[in-house]
Amino acid sequence: MFNEKDLQLLQQKGISQDTIQQQLRRFEKGFPYLKIECAATPGNGITVLTTKEFNACTELWRNYRATDGSILKFVPASGAASRMFKDIFAFITAGKAQPETDFEKQFFAQIQNFAFHDLLNQACQRLHGKSIQQLIDDGRFTDVAQALLSPEGLNYGAMPKALLQFHKTTVKATRTPLEEHLEEGAQYAADCNRNVNIHFTVSPEHRDAFQRLIDKQVPRLEKVWGVKFHVTMSEQMPATDTIAVDMNNAPYRDDDGNLLFRPAGHGALIENLNAQPQQVVFVKNIDNVVPTRLRAETIRYKKALAGYLLMIQNKIASFLNTLEHGTPSRKQLDTMLHFLENTLSTKFPATAQMDDKQLADYLFKKFNRPIRVCGMVKNEGEPGGGPYLAYNPDGSCSPQILEAAQINPDDARSVDIMRSGTHFNPVDLVCYLHDYKGQPFDLKQFVDPDTGLISLKSKNGVDIKALELPGLWNGSMSDWNTAFVEVPAATFNPVKTVNDLLRKQHQ
Repeated sequence: MFNEKDLQLLQQKGISQDTIQQQLRRFEKGFPYLKIECAATPGNGITVLTTKEFNACTELWRNYRATDGSILKFVPASGAASRMFKDIFAFITAGKAQPETDFEKQFFAQIQNFAFHDLLNQACQRLHGKSIQQLIDDGRFTDVAQALLSPEGLNYGAMPKALLQFHKTTVKATRTPLEEHLEEGAQYAADCNRNVNIHFTVSPEHRDAFQRLIDKQVPRLEKVWGVKFHVTMSEQMPATDTIAVDMNNAPYRDDDGNLLFRPAGHGALIENLNAQPQQVVFVKNIDNVVPTRLRAETIRYKKALAGYLLMIQNKIASFLNTLEHGTPSRKQLDTMLHFLENTLSTKFPATAQMDDKQLADYLFKKFNRPIRVCGMVKNEGEPGGGPYLAYNPDGSCSPQILEAAQINPDDARSVDIMRSGTHFNPVDLVCYLHDYKGQPFDLKQFVDPDTGLISLKSKNGVDIKALELPGLWNGSMSDWNTAFVEVPAATFNPVKTVNDLLRKQHQ
C-alpha cells in the first residue's frame, strides 16, 4: 500500500504504519455514537454555587496563590482566522457590486467601529490612494474587503485570531486577543511571586509573529500589572496528523501521488497539554476575551472555578490516601461514594453489589484521575457542544462534553435529550493535572479513542474524508473526574465571525 516515498514521509512525521492502519480501519467502521442518560442541568450534573460557596472557593484560590503552587494559563491559538471572515470571502468571490446580505450590510455600514479600522484605512490608502469611506462612496466595496483579507493588504484572512486587532482601548490604541489573555492571566493566575505562566499553541508559520508581539507588549504589561510573564509556545505535533482518504476510504493522493495528511483538530493538543509541568491549568479559547472594562465578572468566576477545583482535589487526595494506607470502614467508603456520585456526578449501578474490597478498588480507580471543572453557560443560541451525563466503556455514567455529531440523530430519545439541554460549553476549564502524590498524570492514558469524528472536506475540488482525534475537552478528557459549574453569560464572548466584534461586549 505504501511506497518508499510514503514511508519517508511517515518517518518525517513520526507516524508508524500501525497508526495509519488503525486510522484506515476507523474510516471503514466509523465512530460509535455515545449513549447518553440525560442532559446535565442545575441540580443534576451542573452545580450552581451559592454566595457562601462562591466566597469559600474564591478564598481557597487566594490561599493557593499565596503558596508556591504552580499555575498555567493554556490557550489554544493555532487556528487561522479564515472562518471568521468566510462571509467576506464569499462576498469577494461572488463579485458583488454592493452588499446584499444582512451580514454584508452590517459589516460595511459599521466598518468604522472595528478596532482594525485605522490599519485597514492605511492599507486602502496604500493600495488604492483612497480612504475606506472614499472607496465605499465610489462603490468599491470589494477593494475594501480585499484590502482587509489579501496578502497585499492586512492579510487578516490568513492570520491567526490571536494577532488581529479585536478591541479599542483609547481613540488610537487597540488590543489583540493575545494581549487580552496576558492581562487576564495577570489578574487571576499570578503566583505568590507575581509570576504568570501562559502557554499558547501556535502554527509554525505564525510563531515568529507571535514572538514579535510578545516581545513588544510583555515589558509594558509587566509594568502595568506588576507581574513577570513567562510565555511559552508549542506547535501541534506532526505525529498527531491523520491521513485523509477518498470517498472509498482509500488513502487520498494528489496529482503528484503524494499522501495527504491533515491536522487532527484540537484533540491533538492533549500532547501539548501533557507536556506542561504545572499542577493547575486554565484552558480557554483564544477568541473568548473582552476589553478590560468588562473583564471583572470573568475574573471573579475564574477564581471561583479554580477554588472549586482545589476543593475537589483536596477531598480526592484525602480519600486516596485513606484508600491506599488504611482499611476504610464501610461508613468511610459510603462517604466517598456519595462524593463521587453527587459532587462528581459519576454513578455505577454495580456498586450496590460490591463488597468493601471491590468498592475500595473501584473508588481508588475513579478518584485517581486528572480533574477538571468546566464552566457552563445557559443556552442562548450560541454554537458549541453541551454538557451531558453519558455512559462510559466500563458501564458507569459521568459528566461529558459532547458535540451534536456524537449523538445519534436517528435515536428519538437521544434527540429529545439533546433538545432539552439548558446549557452549553463555552470552553472555560480549570484542570488539576497531578495525582495525589504530586506526580503528573500521563494524560494520554485518559483519552477515549472511540470519540473522534470523521468529517467531509474538499481538496482541489475533490471530496475527501478527514479524521479528527477526540476533542481536547471532549473525548481527550473523557476519563477525567469532571464537575460542571454554572457561569454567567457575561463570561462568554466569543468571536466566531468578524461581525461579532460589533457586539457591545467588544466595543
